[in-house]
Amino acid sequence: MNDDELQTLIEEATFDYTMGDQEDARTKIVRATDAAPGSFAAWHASAEIHLNLKLVDEALNAAEKAYALNPEDVFINTTLSRIWVNKGNKDEAEKFGAAAKMLGWKDQLKTPPDQSDGIN
Repeated sequence: MNDDELQTLIEEATFDYTMGDQEDARTKIVRATDAAPGSFAAWHASAEIHLNLKLVDEALNAAEKAYALNPEDVFINTTLSRIWVNKGNKDEAEKFGAAAKMLGWKDQLKTPPDQSDGIN
């Protein structure tokens, strides 16, 4: 499966989930992670789909795989925080929530403020 086909499959799985077709969403996202186990996007989408389906253990498994591929991603840290909230582990939820905030601030610091308003 090439990158475009993988992206299309991830998008289809996400669309199926949003349209209420949970089984097709799960089938497609599993196909995506099986076809591309090194794809951060596939694992993150899998984590989100499973979390929203209240399949928290499956969500955690997928999120941990995504995190291993890109621990500096704000969104996977946020997803992990939400998963740990659902599992009732406040310490882990706070750890990943704090990491997401710090990564977000780090991204903000990389982007200089817009100077086009003429205010210095």
